[in-house]
Amino acid sequence: MPDNEPRRHAHALSYQMGESAPTMTATGSGLVAERILAVAREAGVPIRSDPALAEALTKLDLGARVPEPLWKAVAQVLAWAYRLDVEAARRHGA
Repeated sequence: MPDNEPRRHAHALSYQMGESAPTMTATGSGLVAERILAVAREAGVPIRSDPALAEALTKLDLGARVPEPLWKAVAQVLAWAYRLDVEAARRHGA
């Protein structure tokens, strides 16, 4: 990656109903970010580009809960992913 390009970040979050907040399950930049994205693609996990949120999430450690100031932004991403799941289920007759 050329020096003048911003370093790419990728994060994976997990959320179970009833938990206080999503948990950081994977995080990385550069080649690690590329690997996170590749694994997500292979697993059919939706990928959303949100550079501002990705930058904010870089401050979290692996296993950390998403802090309250980021809840709204993360909730929007989770709602987006949920809508994709619902649409895919409808297309496949589930």
